[in-house]
Amino acid sequence: MIDILSDPIWLAAACTVLGLLVGSFLNVVIHRLPLIMERDWQAQCAQMRGDAAPHPEPLSLARPRSRCPQCGHAITALENIPVLSWLALRGRCRGCGGAISARYPMVELLCAALSGYAAWHFGPGWTTAGALVLLWALLALTFIDFDTQLLPDAITLPLLWAGLLFNLWGSFTDLQSAVIGAMAGYLSLWLVYQGFRLATGREGMGFGDFKLLGAIGAWLGWQMLPLVILLSSLVGSVAGVALIVLARHGRATPIPFGPYLAAAGVIALFWGRWITATYLGTLGPG
Repeated sequence: MIDILSDPIWLAAACTVLGLLVGSFLNVVIHRLPLIMERDWQAQCAQMRGDAAPHPEPLSLARPRSRCPQCGHAITALENIPVLSWLALRGRCRGCGGAISARYPMVELLCAALSGYAAWHFGPGWTTAGALVLLWALLALTFIDFDTQLLPDAITLPLLWAGLLFNLWGSFTDLQSAVIGAMAGYLSLWLVYQGFRLATGREGMGFGDFKLLGAIGAWLGWQMLPLVILLSSLVGSVAGVALIVLARHGRATPIPFGPYLAAAGVIALFWGRWITATYLGTLGPG
């Protein structure tokens, strides 16, 4: 009998399938979590004014069932199979024929690819479990930030503590490096934010970016932070110029930085040590 948890190939295959299922759930998180946050804010404001709650119908990640936003058609189990249902329906709602965004299967496929590669890269053990948690959280944060320019505390703060938890046993770095990484990650962007605000009188980034970099530092250690900051700045600069030139994105229109931090975190997770060693090797003697 094949032991899936100890065989690298079967483990990677199992994690790929798991990634498809988790990716389907992440689509729900990406869509609903900002709505839940907005409803909470509105309910708090209404309570302070002494008004009735503006949204009496409860909304959570589990209820109500997923529905077509255009016609309200309830999504059945057969219509909710990752990727396959979207292909079978040809990207259309069965109820009204309205288009279903291709981003749903894209998120599922991306989650599956990252999950399978993480299992292959790290092999059997708790390191793979930790890498999956980190990757899934970064994926959700990326698309939430693209949509709303928000990085919810409901994800960033537990992610930071989870990084410290996994590094109690040195899964990705030693605990001291993880604690320093959490502090240095947060404070480095906080100092940039404060300096920019003093110089221009404007806010250059949100507090969620500080927490996200702190979380990445908690997972990967302070040694990876220079690489993460450099990579995210490079990717962000290229993407920003492309948006201005190709999509006519206004210079004054804010661009979310969280997705570039997340992408840099993924690169550092898989290849950070190799990139750093290669770079330092080119600077060394000989």
